[in-house]
Amino acid sequence: MHPASAATAPLRTPHATRTAPTGVARRPLSALRQRFDRWWQARLPLTDTTLLTQRNVYILPTGPGWMLALTLLVLLIASINFQLNLGYLLTFLLAGSAVVGMHICHATLRGLTLHLAPPEPQFLGHSTLLQVQLASERRSPRFGIALAVHGSGHWAWTDVPAQGNAQVEVAFTPTRRGLHRVPTLTAETRFPLGTFRVWTVWRPAAQVLVYPAPEAGAPPLPPGTPHPGGAGSASSQGAGEFEGVRAYRRGDPLQLVVWKKAAQALASGSDALVSRDAQHTQRHALWLSPERTGLSDPEARISRLTAWVLQADRLGLDYGLRLPGTEIAQGSGAAQRQRCLEALALC
Repeated sequence: MHPASAATAPLRTPHATRTAPTGVARRPLSALRQRFDRWWQARLPLTDTTLLTQRNVYILPTGPGWMLALTLLVLLIASINFQLNLGYLLTFLLAGSAVVGMHICHATLRGLTLHLAPPEPQFLGHSTLLQVQLASERRSPRFGIALAVHGSGHWAWTDVPAQGNAQVEVAFTPTRRGLHRVPTLTAETRFPLGTFRVWTVWRPAAQVLVYPAPEAGAPPLPPGTPHPGGAGSASSQGAGEFEGVRAYRRGDPLQLVVWKKAAQALASGSDALVSRDAQHTQRHALWLSPERTGLSDPEARISRLTAWVLQADRLGLDYGLRLPGTEIAQGSGAAQRQRCLEALALC
């Protein structure tokens, strides 16, 4: 070899040859499995109440079950080879126990009725609890039944009494606000021996509403605007502290008590309490809208409006909500809060 060509030849080291990581090779298999799961789940009916029968209950051996089968095979071969009568007895005794366990395991789920209660709305970032009721008409109890969101691995276990009911709470955390379909649920059991896994996959038809997460440390409420033709022109202050206070009257809601002034009075040795003048506050209309948040990010606006709705509700104020294409009239109370939160969740 010519020296010049040797000088220009690339230098190869043992590190030059690299192999693809094992995770890359496993990705196609994982993607194929997820695609199959989506196809299979799409074929399941949507129902909030399901009866488990032989058509929707599945069974397969577990890892210990396969080990038991291998052990039985070794015992059988050894008994045949050495003509061991006690070996035959032990082999068929264990095999019979496994067959009976398989029948009991499958019967634990078969004939069970699952019912999902309508889920309550929840704020984004909090876990949503799904209450599932298990009903059995069998005269013997059912043991070791578990429920979970499909693929989560977080199981909730229960026993169902004979001809009775049991309730299980399964939690999941939505990732965004809005109206979501309840995720696919899985019920399984490995009772009594753990050698077989019996399971079912269930797609509830219910939907859960997820409210936006309120902004932490949100600023005070924006000032109210005077009613057209209303008496007085005093402006509203922040945090719902409208001008106009009066002496505390027995029966006043705690939301109207000015606790800051109460603390100052207590520090000065007085126990006098003052409340906000509800009649004065009615002279001003409190309207909440994205433009009044002073933010540019749409989700940040929604989060601040959610915090303001909760603030106004705690203070017992009349307020309204204006969103693009939607306007909720002035009101107060739990129904007004629910209407505003639903509008914010779905906008």
